[in-house]
Amino acid sequence: MSSTSIPKRILPTIIFAQFAGTSLWFAGNAIINQLNHRWDLPSDSLASVTSAVQFGFIAGTFLFAFLSLADRYKPSRVFFLCALLGAVLNASIIVLPASYISLLVARFMTGFFLAGIYPVGMKIAADWFGGNLGKALGFLVGALVLGTAFPHLLNHLGHSASWQDVLIGTSITALLGGFAILFLVGDGPNRKVGTMFSPSQFLTVFKNKEFRSAAFGYFGHMWELYTFWAFVPIMIRYYNVYHQDLIYVSYWSFIIIGSGAIASALGGIWSVKFGSAKTAYWFLVVSGLCCLLSPLFFELPSFVFLGALTLWGLVVVGDSAQFSSLNAKTAPPELVGTALTIAVSIGFFITIPSIQLVNLLNPIMTTKWVMIVLVIGPIFGLINTSKLVQK
Repeated sequence: MSSTSIPKRILPTIIFAQFAGTSLWFAGNAIINQLNHRWDLPSDSLASVTSAVQFGFIAGTFLFAFLSLADRYKPSRVFFLCALLGAVLNASIIVLPASYISLLVARFMTGFFLAGIYPVGMKIAADWFGGNLGKALGFLVGALVLGTAFPHLLNHLGHSASWQDVLIGTSITALLGGFAILFLVGDGPNRKVGTMFSPSQFLTVFKNKEFRSAAFGYFGHMWELYTFWAFVPIMIRYYNVYHQDLIYVSYWSFIIIGSGAIASALGGIWSVKFGSAKTAYWFLVVSGLCCLLSPLFFELPSFVFLGALTLWGLVVVGDSAQFSSLNAKTAPPELVGTALTIAVSIGFFITIPSIQLVNLLNPIMTTKWVMIVLVIGPIFGLINTSKLVQK
């Protein structure tokens, strides 16, 4: 099927479904402040809740790959079932006992089923658009960004009063995304059985120098990305206390994180002209500068502070789709499935020590200074991505 004969509803529906499904990702983060007061959670609960979702996603990614679920069964059905189960686990916090353990388990299992939403949604898009995915990949990552930011908007609209409404709202949204994929998209004409994941091929894929450079660039990007997203509300709250200001935390968290959707789309467009490697490289340069200059942000007037964080929110994720593209292009053709599974799993695993490190240092260095440690990621990413730019 040529791109001209693909129904016009397909791409917008996949984009909506990705946004809807990934709205589950940070639902726990959006309400953590309310739960801290009501459930008497530990001081490090934000980092632990975020890490629980990441661990769940990693576990789910590996299991889905080992069982080759999206290849053996219809990807649209896998997406729908994971959206359904993820929505149930997300909302289960409302009826579970008010305990820290039940919260962590629910978030872990939500992350587990996100492994059947985000990567499978990408596969469905590739099955429809084949090698012409191009700019669409930028829009799909943009949908992930908006989905990640969406719980903060719900929290703001609820005036931070009802954490239950945030969970119900994100669960209903995820369900709508699942139904949209099942009934309006289905499986694409380019669907093929992929290569089974094989742990023995781990070293094989990294012997490819170009893939190694692309994957290492992606790892540097991931060190910064999710930690920045997790700590945006913390930075705003710190600024409010530091300046005795009143910035709406949930509203601006949505704006700052959600702005990355624009950059993801622009990155996809720019990659057509400049190439994915060069596009990713310059996004890393600017986000690295934001890390280094972040202590100065807190000395700025509120509107400039929010502008600086919004710029950071734009550039921190604008390279994500381009690294996905580079990983796919540079992976050995016969091991693309294995290579991408390894890259995604390691990338999300790297987010956990990054989040925990910033959480550990925050009481020591204070929020004003602690975000500077994220520059480790852009520096590492730039060193490796530059090798692809030079080609």
